[in-house]
Amino acid sequence: MTEGAAGPGFAELFATLPVAVMVLDPDGRITYANAECETLLNLSERAMRGQTLDSVIVPPRAPSDRDERLFAAFDTEIELRRGGMRVRVDYIEARVADRPGWRTVTLHHAAASRRMGHSVDRASAARAAIGAAAMLAHEIKNPLSGIRGAAQLLAGPKTDTTLTTLITTEVDRIAALIDRMQDFTDTRPLNLQPSNIYPLLDHARRVALAGFGRNVTIEERFDPSLPPVLVDPDALLQVVLNLLKNGCEALTTVANPRILLSTAYRHGMAVSPSPGRPRRPLPIEVCVIDNGPGAPEEIADHLFDPFVSGKPEGQGLGLSLVDKLVRDMGGIVQYAREGSPLSTVFRILLPRGSA
Repeated sequence: MTEGAAGPGFAELFATLPVAVMVLDPDGRITYANAECETLLNLSERAMRGQTLDSVIVPPRAPSDRDERLFAAFDTEIELRRGGMRVRVDYIEARVADRPGWRTVTLHHAAASRRMGHSVDRASAARAAIGAAAMLAHEIKNPLSGIRGAAQLLAGPKTDTTLTTLITTEVDRIAALIDRMQDFTDTRPLNLQPSNIYPLLDHARRVALAGFGRNVTIEERFDPSLPPVLVDPDALLQVVLNLLKNGCEALTTVANPRILLSTAYRHGMAVSPSPGRPRRPLPIEVCVIDNGPGAPEEIADHLFDPFVSGKPEGQGLGLSLVDKLVRDMGGIVQYAREGSPLSTVFRILLPRGSA
């Protein structure tokens, strides 16, 4: 485990890996953790060093007939001792060659990998939704206006307007749905610029409190040292408003509805937008966290797909539009259930606006 004359040591090598790595000594104590591990566990290497693995995380239970050379548990949930947060990871524990008793533990964020693995599928689904929206707007909206006009003509002063009012109300509802779908048809590039996002977040919070979130407590927890973020200000405002509205709608049956709007700078955070493409730094984190029940488990991995919704009257367009806008800004958006007690977290990762 020492650095040789011909090349770098393990610390320099592990520091470049895109997955979280810990090195354990024969006593099971952590001697090293790379930057990815610090980010995933939200804990510094200094705090982990010298601690046993069990005192930092609750590792998955190994089978009685485990291979002493290698133990792997894929898409499993581990609990962080500090804060009680739960994270889904691919957990791999292996012996270090020629170092009796030494082990490495790698943690690959399973939720992030699944979401990144779906990025191409989500992009294809979004393109399909764009085509559907354009077709519907062209083929349906014009006839709808004719139907509405005919209903208004039928509603004379001596006529029972019950049915004509029903017709115009339903036509207006369908037209509003078409208007929302037309948001997908705008394929023009966004106006990306280095921006201070705090005025945008404050504006979104005030809009929410004045309208759909008037009965919800919306708190802020901001990193005051956040650098400028490379975004389209209007698009980011729409994204945050959509997520706040989504959160407020999920809290209608919660006794003490609360939403936390937070920001953070994640050193070393980088992701690949699609398989085969280079990883891109996305250190700016914006989270919308609510204390609601979360999405039904059967649709949790498909929340950002068009026409997928856990709400009885939802059209499944709001979160799909959020995903499209965030991707157009070069970022990603993720859904998770984290913390103790569990909270619903929508996490947006964005590029910084300056070097």
